[in-house]
Amino acid sequence: MKKLGALKITASIILVSTAVFCVCRRMPECFASDKPAALAVAALTLSDGTYKLADTETTTLANTDTTQKKQEETQPITKPVTITRNLNGEKDKSGYYDSFGNHDGEAVYDILAEQIGANGVKCGTAYVKNNTGLDYDFDSALNSELPFDVDSNGTAQVLIYHTHTSESYMDEDVDYFYESYYSRTQNNDYNVTAVGDAITDVLNKRGIKTMHDTTVHDSTYSGSYDRSAQTVESIMETNTDIKVIIDIHRDAIGTETQKVKPVFTYDGKQGAQIMILSGCDTDGEMNFLSWENNLNFALKIQNKAEEMYPGMTRPLNFGYFAYNEYICDGSLLIEIGTDANTIEEAEYSGELLGNVLYEVLKHGL
Repeated sequence: MKKLGALKITASIILVSTAVFCVCRRMPECFASDKPAALAVAALTLSDGTYKLADTETTTLANTDTTQKKQEETQPITKPVTITRNLNGEKDKSGYYDSFGNHDGEAVYDILAEQIGANGVKCGTAYVKNNTGLDYDFDSALNSELPFDVDSNGTAQVLIYHTHTSESYMDEDVDYFYESYYSRTQNNDYNVTAVGDAITDVLNKRGIKTMHDTTVHDSTYSGSYDRSAQTVESIMETNTDIKVIIDIHRDAIGTETQKVKPVFTYDGKQGAQIMILSGCDTDGEMNFLSWENNLNFALKIQNKAEEMYPGMTRPLNFGYFAYNEYICDGSLLIEIGTDANTIEEAEYSGELLGNVLYEVLKHGL
C-alpha cells in the first residue's frame, strides 16, 4: 500500500511539472500575439503543441483550417442540391384559392394521378413527341455540341422568367377538386414563381449565377408573350452574358370535371412531371432561325433529367411554334406539372430541374 501511495505521489509530481513547463514555454508566444487579452477568457490550449487563441465573439476552441474553409466557401457545390422550402401551413394564402375553406354544397370532381411515359420517338433515355411531320434526326442533335458555354465569372448566365406568372398549383395532395377551384393567383407562394425560386436557388448555390424575374405579364392574358419578351430583352441589354433564358409555366390537362396530375417519384418523394417545349421554323416564317440550337439544348435537358431522375419528364413537345424561344440559342419553355399538382410537387421538380440544368450547362451532355 505504501508503494502504491508513493507511486501516486510521484506521478502527480511529474504531471504538475510537465504542465508548468508547457505553460512557461507557451506564455511568451501568447503575450507576443495580437490578441493577448484572450488569456483573460482562458483561450489558451495546448492540445497539439501550439497555442490557439479562440475567437472571443464565439468562444470556439475548435482547430479550424481557415484557409481551407475560405476556399470551400468560394468553390461552387458540385453535387445535387436540395433546398428546404416552406410547407403548406407556413405559406401565406392571401389572395389565393383556399381548398381548406368552406365548400359546402359545391360539386366535387376527380383528379387522376398518372405518370405520362413512353410516347413518340425514342431519343437517348427519353421521348420526343414530333408534331411537325419532319423526319428529323433527334439522336444527332442530342449528341452534337452544346451551341453555347456558361462560366462562373460572377456575371448572370441564366435568366428564369414567367410569361404566365399567375399560373398556380393546389395547396394539398388530394384526388378531388371543388367546382370553384381557380388555378391562377398573384400570390407567389402558390404560383410558378415559387418553382422559379427553386431552380434559381439551386443554380446559384452550384456556382452558375442566375437571375429570376417575377414580373407579372398576364394580368391581361392577351399579349402576355409580347410583354414578357420586352422584359427579357430589357434585362439582357444590361446583362449581356446571359446565355440561357427559360420561361417556366404550368400545364393543365383534363376537363372541367376531371383533372390529370402527372407525377413521378424519386428518393421516396413525389414530384410533378415536366414537359419541355421546343419549337421549329423550317421556312423562316417566324424568324426563328436558331430553332435547331434550342432543340439541341432541350434534348440534352430531357436526356439528363431521365438519367438522373427516371420518370421526371413527359415526352418533349416538338412543333411549329416559337413563343419567345427565338430570343437566343438557349431559350426554352418548360411546363412544370399541371393545375392539379401541389405546389410542393412543383417546387420539388424545380429543385431537381436546377440540378439537371447545372449538369447540362457545365458538362454539355
